[in-house]
Amino acid sequence: MAHAVSIRRKAERGLHKLPPNVKKLFYLLVEDLKADGPFQPSWPNYSPLGDDKYHCHLNPSWVACWTWFKGKLEIEVYYVGSRGKAPY
Repeated sequence: MAHAVSIRRKAERGLHKLPPNVKKLFYLLVEDLKADGPFQPSWPNYSPLGDDKYHCHLNPSWVACWTWFKGKLEIEVYYVGSRGKAPY
């Protein structure tokens, strides 16, 4: 089943700061989240963060973090940006 993926406003602002090649990777991640849900072990450094939160690296410098609402087919991306400022 397909998941609905939303992007928080703060994450959208971070998305605008990404280099074009990393932005493409982010959109590939979103497509994977829609198709396969919150568990993305094929992405680099994917890991659960606890409390239904997850993250992965888009490349060595940039990460994405998302929340899965259990019992629903909803995922919310709450952070996209540099690894150094990631909220984990």
